[in-house]
Amino acid sequence: MYKSFKDMPIWKEAMRIAEEIIKLTENLPKKEDYGFTSQIRNAALSISANIAEAFGRNHTFDKINFYYFARGSITETQSHLEYGKRVKYLSESSVKELDDKLSQLYSDINKIIKSMKNTNAKK
Repeated sequence: MYKSFKDMPIWKEAMRIAEEIIKLTENLPKKEDYGFTSQIRNAALSISANIAEAFGRNHTFDKINFYYFARGSITETQSHLEYGKRVKYLSESSVKELDDKLSQLYSDINKIIKSMKNTNAKK
């Protein structure tokens, strides 16, 4: 069992992804500061925030819900990446790399949700 959400591998990976998104979006057009740039950064940061919130919850149902919210933030981030690629703000290679990492994180969160549901069903 983890003593802190900061010890969780999925939280660490979510934070690395958020950091990569910040770097990737540093040179976007200034006109996007309050649009696309802000949206993709918030979506990416929301992944780790929801994982941390899940950690802090006591009830399994609450924990699972926040893991679902984290998954939603993952797919939102993937959608923003796809848009950025389509409008030529972001390179295909950088989008592919991040999309792969996000897909793996989504899968890892699914495993946690499944495990929690199975454990709860046995009680």
